[in-house]
Amino acid sequence: MNTPKKFEAIIVGGSYSGLSAAMALGRSLRNVLIIDSGLPCNRQTPHSQNFITQDGATPKEISQKAKSQVLKYNTVNFIEEIAIKGKQANNTFHILTASGKEFETKKLIFATGIKDIMSSIKGFSDCWGISVVHCPYCHGYEIKNKKTGIIANGEMAFHLASLVNNLTDDLGILTRGKAIFDPEQMAKLNKNNIRIIEKEITEIEHENGYIKNVIFNDNSREPFEATYAPLPFKQHSDIPELLGCELNEQGYIQVDTMYRTTIEGVFACGDNCSRMRSVANAVASGNIVGAVVNMELTNEQF
Repeated sequence: MNTPKKFEAIIVGGSYSGLSAAMALGRSLRNVLIIDSGLPCNRQTPHSQNFITQDGATPKEISQKAKSQVLKYNTVNFIEEIAIKGKQANNTFHILTASGKEFETKKLIFATGIKDIMSSIKGFSDCWGISVVHCPYCHGYEIKNKKTGIIANGEMAFHLASLVNNLTDDLGILTRGKAIFDPEQMAKLNKNNIRIIEKEITEIEHENGYIKNVIFNDNSREPFEATYAPLPFKQHSDIPELLGCELNEQGYIQVDTMYRTTIEGVFACGDNCSRMRSVANAVASGNIVGAVVNMELTNEQF
């Protein structure tokens, strides 16, 4: 069956937030297209946690189940493509895919996520999402009571240490250089027996993504079982910016409480606009966006 070219809403990104938005719109009989690359950022993560009813399922299991449920609504269409360009003309948005297809819509939802900028440390990317993780709420329980490192410095390292300290009695901060903590922070770290290791890291030695040792630039090594590592990121898609959507100072798409961007008719949901990076938050924000987009369409047509 050929996919029609005009839709009431187009959702770029078909993971948790995009599928959630599509379900809300599909249940309102809105003609929707989801465009998804098929490459979610958490595809290396073995299990998803802290999402009620789905705790411990794999990310793939959750997304496949969600997709099968969403596509039962026959006004929702799904294509596996990469959206590469977007433009606005006469109150209509046009999205172009890598294969040359072009689609039109009145409402545009970006559920595109963010792209982590991996550390150049050897072995780091192989462990990402497995034993090198970003979030104590998503992964902390599974690595509790293990010898744990925090690869960070300054305020971020201190913040993570305060959260992770409750999960393990063997915690060290790997600052990769001179530690940057004020006297009050140092006092709290010392009080909680949190070690500080200021040596540069050259390699994370692992087996199938599970850390065995951290190797330093003086050729010494120390066994660790897990580490936290906050990473810089960039937007997974540059189309929102090209359309004029503003980013905030942290690099997320700027949205209001109803997930409207700074461009009328364009919305964002999930990781691309929120520091709360979790499956549960993505699903919740997508659900809200679907309802808000439906209400705007209703107000325009009724």
